[in-house]
Amino acid sequence: MTRSAPPSKTKSRSSVSSSTSASAKSSPERVVVMIPCYNEELTVEKVVTDFRRALPKADIVVFDNNSTDQTAELARRAGARVIFEKRPGKGFVVDAMFRRLEADYYVMVDGDATYSAKDVEKLLAPLRAERADMVVGTRLKQYKEKSFRPLHVLGNRSLTGLVNWIFQTRLGDMMSGYRAMTRDLVKSVPILSGGFEVETELTIRTLERRFVIHEVALPYHERPEGSFSKLRTFHDGFRVAFSILRITRTYKPFFFFGAIGLGFAGLGLGAGWLVVQEYLETQFITHVPLAILATGCMILSFGSVGIGIILNSINQRIAEITHLLREDGHVRP
Repeated sequence: MTRSAPPSKTKSRSSVSSSTSASAKSSPERVVVMIPCYNEELTVEKVVTDFRRALPKADIVVFDNNSTDQTAELARRAGARVIFEKRPGKGFVVDAMFRRLEADYYVMVDGDATYSAKDVEKLLAPLRAERADMVVGTRLKQYKEKSFRPLHVLGNRSLTGLVNWIFQTRLGDMMSGYRAMTRDLVKSVPILSGGFEVETELTIRTLERRFVIHEVALPYHERPEGSFSKLRTFHDGFRVAFSILRITRTYKPFFFFGAIGLGFAGLGLGAGWLVVQEYLETQFITHVPLAILATGCMILSFGSVGIGIILNSINQRIAEITHLLREDGHVRP
């Protein structure tokens, strides 16, 4: 005999479902424009005004990161809400933006007026169509000669190429500061970096969690006269590279430790080749230091690969548990 669900419960569930969908349709779309700023008094007013014109119903929020000029005052005068973040560093600002703001779609843009507000709908369209979780405005196709400092384009392409190789993607501009994201992504991706490597971390963590990234080629303008970039070419470049290695070690342990293992294996084979050849010819070993070196390198190689396998298995299990918890509603989306 087949049992059927009680009529009252079935009706209750359907009514709840229909009321939820109806309220979702009737609730207005919430868009927030997040503008991290540090001493941008020359440009912040224009940025706020342009985005107010492009998205009149959006919440424009400027995060002032210990500015010593009139950035906060000018942002308020242009109609933005200003929130102060006392921890110095763009990464801390992005972490605060993700934690403190609530919206359906999040637009993050630098306060230096190098990005065009009129292009913001190009970033939001794929999100609204549910074709992407993050849309990045890439800068490396439409930029002027003085838009970037020397070596910045080369460094960007090199580090983006490294991430593409590690994560098997085809990104064009990993470090763009102009991007739009869904609520699900913003509330799911942790930000641990403190400085300018935050865009790199955000991109890698998005890839690791299997969110979909789309890129849209947008023009990148020069900074106005008197405005200067806070990015330090070599210092911040090394921090970005280190961040890539750190996140790869955490989220791609088999790749990371496997590569180290291959390196040790190569050294071991190189050091041991002469020893093996000598033994096959004379049945003796006179190059004892080389034999010890080769043996040590091969032990380290197998140990490194073993560590990668173990950590990769742990990561997969954690990912499964996290997915199940999210499905059950125990983890915040």
